[in-house]
Amino acid sequence: MNKFDDFLKKAEKIIELTKEDQVKEYGEVYEVKDGVALITGLTNISFGEVVQFENGIKGYVIDIDVDKIGVIVLGDYLGIKSGDKVYGLNYILSIPVSDEMIGRVVNALGEPIDGESDFKNTKLYPVEKIAPGVIKRKSVDTPIQTGLKVIDALIPIGRGQRELIIGDRGTGKTTLAIDTIINQKDQDVICIYCAIGQRNSKIAAVIETLKENDALNHTIVVSASATDSVSLQYLAPYSATAIGEYFMDKGKDVLIVYDDLSKHAWAYRQISLILRRPAGREAYPGDVFYLHSRLLERACRMDQKYGGGSITALPIIETLEGDLSTYIPTNVISITDGQIFLETDLFNSGIRPAVNIGLSVSRVGGAAQTKAMKKVASKLKLDLAQYREMAAFSQFESELDEQTKNFLNRGARLTQILIQDKNNPYSLAQQVAVIYAAANGLLDQFSVSDIKKVEEKIVNYLNVNGKKWLEKVNKNKTFDEKDEAELKKLINEAIL
Repeated sequence: MNKFDDFLKKAEKIIELTKEDQVKEYGEVYEVKDGVALITGLTNISFGEVVQFENGIKGYVIDIDVDKIGVIVLGDYLGIKSGDKVYGLNYILSIPVSDEMIGRVVNALGEPIDGESDFKNTKLYPVEKIAPGVIKRKSVDTPIQTGLKVIDALIPIGRGQRELIIGDRGTGKTTLAIDTIINQKDQDVICIYCAIGQRNSKIAAVIETLKENDALNHTIVVSASATDSVSLQYLAPYSATAIGEYFMDKGKDVLIVYDDLSKHAWAYRQISLILRRPAGREAYPGDVFYLHSRLLERACRMDQKYGGGSITALPIIETLEGDLSTYIPTNVISITDGQIFLETDLFNSGIRPAVNIGLSVSRVGGAAQTKAMKKVASKLKLDLAQYREMAAFSQFESELDEQTKNFLNRGARLTQILIQDKNNPYSLAQQVAVIYAAANGLLDQFSVSDIKKVEEKIVNYLNVNGKKWLEKVNKNKTFDEKDEAELKKLINEAIL
């Protein structure tokens, strides 16, 4: 061995020995307030990197200024004081993800908070990730059956779609989302319910509802309640999406409910104001649109070449007195592929789900509807819109012709048939049967007050005597002339 080779070997040995003892770059805490720390001295840090304080608590870099960096503290910020040392950990914030999460309740950092065992087999997934490009995506053509007649018939949601649920407080937004989760029981869809800034009692009630309806077995609950820090409320939806991406990468279909993004925007505004970012409209920072667009763009349907999985997003936004023109609602409406608008007046008048059909839309539309539903619901939206318009004018008119009377009577029954009890989703075939009966005048002889009883009679009769028909339509998702004739016969037998 010559001298040069000997020198190289020694140099490599020295490098190996010093790798572990490299000098870490330290910074100092300049200021701490409300879960956010301002740090000086860390010049080689990157956005999204994890830092560690000298007491062991970790933080997440969210803001980089000329002389300071802003860090949201992932833990108890009261244990951090000015002058404490901080150093970068050289990795981007990631959370543990696992198949074991299904049926469990986790916090915004992916840690179990339901008192059960820790997850053993986990992988790390980044909390922030660039959304898949157009080449990797596939157009939306497979429905997510919500089990709600009014949604599946008039505002269909497809796998990979982003459909906004919007309305005032107490109009049934969470109930609509939970019913959709319950209906995924046998649909091979993994559901994630992400609670942001909600009361602990409300989150507990949602978990209890899922348990009662045997839906927790296919659901993951990500909880960042009102008692959690704003940093965890800010991170929760991104963490829920990272968990969803883990399953999507395995070729699975995922449904994520963000309840709600109004509170997420509030948490971000709080962080931004502490970081002294310039306040814009309604005191929100200038990048609040990007806050939600980079989150919701991650919902998509992947092409078969890239796994074929999908993430469907159901973000929830709370309005004040039905005003859709405020900052956050208009932002999220422009990001999503449609919205379901729930109205207080309809809710109070007993129409539940309280969907305003005129202001609700699905930009995917019929592409995400089964052939069976498309056939029975094709005229439904137009008929209901015309009925509402005509009903408004007819109250000023004393004498109406026979045709108008019949149209108004049919419209009243159609409106009544779309009312549905909460936590009681219908199968595709049951929906097709009930909507067909109302739209084709088979219920015209009954008074509006009796429609609910008649509907129950039809559904119960089909469950007992029309099992084969139900199974056939649910399996084939089609509704041909033979099926129609058989259904007509079954409905006439049921309502005799």
